[in-house]
Amino acid sequence: MDLLDAHLVPAVDGVAYGLLLFVVAAGLSLAFGTAGVLNLSHGMLYAIGAYTGAELSDGTWGGLVLGLAAGTAAAALAGAGLSAATVPLARRGHLAQALLTFGIALVGGDLLIQFFGADELPVRVPGALDSSVHLLGHRYPAYRLCFIAMAVALAAFGTWILTRTRVGAAVRASADDPQMLAATGHNPRAVHTGVLAAAGALAGAAGVLGAPIIGPGPGTSENVLMLSLVVVVLGGLRSLWATFAAAVAVGEVQTLGVSVLPDLAPYLLFAAMAAVLVFRSRFTEPEAHEERGPSSDPVSRLRRLLAARWENQTRGAAPVPAAPARLGAWLHSAGWRQAVPLLVLLAVLFALPGMLDSYSISLAGSALALGLLAVSVTVLTGYAGLPTLGQTAPFAVGAYATANLADAGWTVGPVQIVLSALAAAVFSAVTGPAVIRARGTTVLMITLAVGELTSAVINQVKSVTGGADGLVGFPATRALWGGEGMTEERELYVYAAVVAVVAVALTLLVLRSPAGKLLTGTRGAEARMRASGHPVGRYLLVAHICAGALAGVGGSLMVTVQQYLSPADVGFEIAAFALLAVVIGGTTSVIGALLGAGLIVFTRDWVAGSWPGHGPLLLGALFIAAVYLLPRGLAGLRVVAGRPAPAVSPGKVAP
Repeated sequence: MDLLDAHLVPAVDGVAYGLLLFVVAAGLSLAFGTAGVLNLSHGMLYAIGAYTGAELSDGTWGGLVLGLAAGTAAAALAGAGLSAATVPLARRGHLAQALLTFGIALVGGDLLIQFFGADELPVRVPGALDSSVHLLGHRYPAYRLCFIAMAVALAAFGTWILTRTRVGAAVRASADDPQMLAATGHNPRAVHTGVLAAAGALAGAAGVLGAPIIGPGPGTSENVLMLSLVVVVLGGLRSLWATFAAAVAVGEVQTLGVSVLPDLAPYLLFAAMAAVLVFRSRFTEPEAHEERGPSSDPVSRLRRLLAARWENQTRGAAPVPAAPARLGAWLHSAGWRQAVPLLVLLAVLFALPGMLDSYSISLAGSALALGLLAVSVTVLTGYAGLPTLGQTAPFAVGAYATANLADAGWTVGPVQIVLSALAAAVFSAVTGPAVIRARGTTVLMITLAVGELTSAVINQVKSVTGGADGLVGFPATRALWGGEGMTEERELYVYAAVVAVVAVALTLLVLRSPAGKLLTGTRGAEARMRASGHPVGRYLLVAHICAGALAGVGGSLMVTVQQYLSPADVGFEIAAFALLAVVIGGTTSVIGALLGAGLIVFTRDWVAGSWPGHGPLLLGALFIAAVYLLPRGLAGLRVVAGRPAPAVSPGKVAP
């Protein structure tokens, strides 16, 4: 009883907090499970309601009702607008939706801050609720008890609507069989809009009613979105009551868990999310049919493939011309079209130090580091078919490895690069089995959980990472043995350019080799590859490890160029930027990923510097423009032999 008495208030707080998350997550689940929209701007819809309710609150019942009506209506209109925005992306997969809605969240968040201010707004509730009541010998806020009752009533009402009414039947039919819904005389497009408007209304109402619990302010929307995603993953999409139970569990971990298990609480949520996703993927994805005999050895299989290809090419062929003749033939064929952009890019990279000022040169070095992260995302998303939002995890491993190596006196650049890549590869080998079994949106969620778990570790292990303060003051990197530490922007940039060129060249060689062809085949015809005996799981695991090593090189390069490291450099926003760079460049274009990263850094740091305070707005506009205007990326703008390049959408990859 003493233990219960000591933790009673946090436990009740957890119920209130969890029920607030339930109301938000119910809308997110409705949007994704019924309308098929992966809405990463759902937290922004909550913020719309919270800011509106706080602005209209005056401590009276009339102010509360007016704020609830206005906040709910504003978020519902935003949800309906989101429906119109996502309709053109219906056939392009959830990746395009995720990037678009993330861009909308950046734009909406910036506009809310500009309109309401950057400070957290106070919320005034009616006097009758702005008091305390006695609860088993403790005083507890009356408003939170009232909110618990309203959330339970909302769960019951929502379940009744979805299961017992014709409106609920139409909503369920729109998810299960839209053609049959259309045959009954209902407009699936109208139902789609209504569902997203209802999801927005739920988020807005939660924002108004939850403002006294989670007040409106910078970072509120991101926090609410992440926790709501955890609730949806744990509760699933089929039952509001399952979502209800998951939300209460998450709320208890966030409040009671902090007081009972403070060391473990930061990890529990996303660890549980990852575990549930991996468990489900083992039942929804087929087991890899891999033989254990000699015939399943990847090296032997590759050798036989090369021998068969060589035999087919040389059978009945003319004598092989000399090397100069082959070079000339290649230059007169389509090969020169691939070589010229690479040569131009190399010339521009090494000419930049003489063309730019010191600040711009430092930005170019940062762009190269982010570019390597984007290339690693290209390997996984475009070639392996595993869209990822967590590649910043091995990126962070490489970055912190380099910072700690430098602090320990290991300042030689090649040593830092190799050890950081090795550490990131080991990390990817450990996390890879949890990722490679899943496909599509599940991969996005698992990798997101891995990335958030890594962020939690970064914030907790202060002796290694510096926690929220980051790391600074470690010795500068030396380009080679016997040299001096690099501190000038130009020499740092040249070092970064050399490392990036070598890493990208090796990546291109592997991707264009028979091993790369096998990986592409795994992405485009996985079932056929499995049926023919190919160890698909091994191919994907090797790709995941190699991509992790490449991301580790990028993290090492970022630390060397910036000469400091903070958790914001390896957070979710950077993961979204890397994915956007891939979309801008084209999901299978390595060079395009580098160009996309350069455009993002240019927009985030250089252009935003001319318009202070509006960096998120500019980046959000870049997200939206890239999704709409570059469905195939920059690579899709090329014209080969008088015809456009094959369509490659952000959510799907052309064979």
